[in-house]
Parts: sequence; structure tokens; C-alpha cells
Amino acid sequence: MSKWTVLAVSFLVAAWSPGAIADEVTGDQLVDGLNGIFGEHPGRAAHTKGQCVKGSFTPTAEAPSLSKAPLFAAKVPVLGRFSFGGGNPNASEKARGNRGLAIRFDPQGSSPTDFVQINAPIFFARNPEQALEFFKVRAGALAGKADGEKIKAFSEANPETTRQDVYYASQAIPASYAAQNYWGVHAFIATNAKGDATTIKFKTVPATGVLGLSEDEAKAKADDFFSADLKERLGQGPIKFTLTAIIGEKGDVTNDPTVQWPEAERKSVALGEISIDALEDDAVCDAGTFDPNNLPDGLAGSPDDSILPMRGAAYAASLIRRSQ
Repeated sequence: MSKWTVLAVSFLVAAWSPGAIADEVTGDQLVDGLNGIFGEHPGRAAHTKGQCVKGSFTPTAEAPSLSKAPLFAAKVPVLGRFSFGGGNPNASEKARGNRGLAIRFDPQGSSPTDFVQINAPIFFARNPEQALEFFKVRAGALAGKADGEKIKAFSEANPETTRQDVYYASQAIPASYAAQNYWGVHAFIATNAKGDATTIKFKTVPATGVLGLSEDEAKAKADDFFSADLKERLGQGPIKFTLTAIIGEKGDVTNDPTVQWPEAERKSVALGEISIDALEDDAVCDAGTFDPNNLPDGLAGSPDDSILPMRGAAYAASLIRRSQ
């Protein structure tokens, strides 16, 4: 393991021990659940297929009024990874569904910070126990061996676990990593230098606007069109996004990321520009993990959200396995 990997594993395992989440759920159990769906392979258990990239982040003048986090004080380099959801290393690039953007701000600095976002405003489970059962009832899905009756019964008993799929079904097939909205899905607490705290959710908005494909347009694409599109766009110049904060209001749910805030009715603050400038060797991203709990002073996860720390435990377990 590299020095970064050793430090990341040590930190994550210490910070997110099973008892820190729920006595019944561990990171290893979650990874086993994902492997039960997608099979075991040498890569990440989730968001297996992806591309490492690098660039920079330039904060707005308004960002420090919300948070004193170092990334909002000055321009910093970023390490990022675009990805497909799920644990299939051969995921179709023509499918609807989950795409991800993970960003590590100032990766070599004194306060590296990770944001892990997906192209949906909601998560698939509200707590660790539900996430684990969600995985278990889908065992064998990639091989076509999942029990449809078990999935149906679970979905009827846990309707919130269907919301993300309903959202994706309502959207066009993604046309590009560079042309998707990405949400942090969890609520976070931003604190400024005066000690003022604000509940927010993060959203990353593409400069191109959101671009989608029809079924026929997707069928006409090459199997690896997402990868080719990313290379082509970067050959023409940086890919730009605006990082924004959606400002929460009293009554907004902070402990269940399957619930979407009404964005159209909420104030949104531009926090800065993410510039993806070039491809990076995948080994650089694979040597560590992007953990949405890896936050500096000035940012914190909502204390009543049990699934946010669960993600750290699962990513740590996955990192340990692929590093052995």
C-alpha cells in the first residue's frame, strides 16, 4: 500500500468502526452484499467502473460567508473520479441510472476534503439496516438469479427505496459525465468564521446544462461512448461545473437522504467553480478512497444521519480488500 492508502485505511477504520454505525451492520457486510449482487472482482465494490481526473477549484467571494472550510478560502487543486453506479466493472455506458462524481479538494494539502455525489437528488436507502437488506434481496441480480418476488415484497414494505429508481426512470439516458447534475444527497452543517451554522445540501451543476439521449440515440452510440466523450471534451479544454449549496429551511428532512428537498423553493448559493482539466492515471484514485465523511473544520455531516457514516465504513472495507 502507498502511504496515502495506509493513512486512509487507518483513519476510516478507526473513525467508522461497526459500533459507530449500528451494531447489526458493518462495512464488510455491506461490501459482501454488493458482491452478492455483482460478484467479486478486484475493483471497488461500488462505482467500480470509472475514470480518474484532475483539475482545480476556485471559490466564490460568497463561499466563506457559509463555511470557514479551507477549500473556500483560495484556489486549490482537485483529484476527481467520474463513475457508473453499482459494482459491475463492465456496466453499459448506454444505460439510464447512476453516474457519480467524487472530488478530493486539495489532495496534498493540510485539510483534504472529499465530496461524493451522484446524478440524483436522493439516495437508495434511509439507514444502514435498510441498505443491507436492499442488497441482500437482490443477490445474484447481475447473473439474472435474483428473486423477483423477494424484491417486490421488500420494495412494497420499504417504498422509499424505490424513489431513486423512479427518479432515474423519469430522466433521459445520460449523454456525458460532463453534462449531469450531481447531488451530495445528504444534509451537511456549514459553519462560518463567526460561528453561524447553516444546514445545506451540495449540488454540482454543469456549465453545459444537462444533456440526455433518446433510446434510439443511445443505441447508435459505441459501447464505450462515455469514455470517448470525456477524452474528446478534455481535448478541447477544461470541463466546468459550479458547486452550489442549497440552503435548508426549518422542517427540511436531515436524517433521511431518500427525501428530496424542494429545490425550486430553496435559496441556492454558488460556492465556486470546479474545473476538470485532464485525465489522471486510474491508479492514483484507486490507491485511496473518496469518503463524504472526510470533512474539515467548517463542514460536518448532519448528526442525525446514520447512513452517511455507513458509507465511510463500506468504502474503507472495499479499499482494504482491493489493497491486499
